[in-house]
Amino acid sequence: MPSRCLLYYITDRSAFGASESQRRLKLLDKIAEAAHAGIDFIQLREKDLSLRELESLAREAQQIVGRSRSNHTNTALLLNSRTDVALVSHAAGVHLRSDDVSPEDVRRIWKFRGAASEEPAALPLIAVSCHSSEEVARSAAARASIAVFAPVFGKQGTPTPAAGLEELHQACQFDIPVLALGGITATNAESCLQAGAAGIAAIRLFQENEVAEVVRTLRARILA
Repeated sequence: MPSRCLLYYITDRSAFGASESQRRLKLLDKIAEAAHAGIDFIQLREKDLSLRELESLAREAQQIVGRSRSNHTNTALLLNSRTDVALVSHAAGVHLRSDDVSPEDVRRIWKFRGAASEEPAALPLIAVSCHSSEEVARSAAARASIAVFAPVFGKQGTPTPAAGLEELHQACQFDIPVLALGGITATNAESCLQAGAAGIAAIRLFQENEVAEVVRTLRARILA
């Protein structure tokens, strides 16, 4: 198992109340809670927002994440698919779909925008959604930062079959950290790490629980 379990929170503000203003406030509170608790990565995955709304939310989320660093945490904010919004909000990077632009394209855009800025951006963190060992291998070859492999235990609300732990194990044989996603709970997370995953990614595990307690539970099992 890894010496430290990487933790990746994927946002879904639709779970937070009926009104948009309420959802936004609760999501930002959860982002602050996650950053304060030491979550490694937060993916802002609010695909239904307009570009203007997403940029505004990303800027505020990045400010919250930045303030958390005074608490000796180093959470990285990633934007789902939108390299442009990641750049203007000063996020750490992007999360790409399996059929998205390539990591090379993201680095090229990042470098070009940085060269035109008075404050050049650091190299981006790039996470890629993967659903097979072959996709993980391609992500590693393209020098992505992280592969998020799913669905290990299934995906709620879809007929997509679970990949299972053996397929996860095969996906972890490449030179890239692999995070397990899909039906992850505090109970089954350890089996993903034993299969070779560098950490776990989840929506509900973090949104529906006290994040600090989830972090303590998962990382204590690594040290046990």
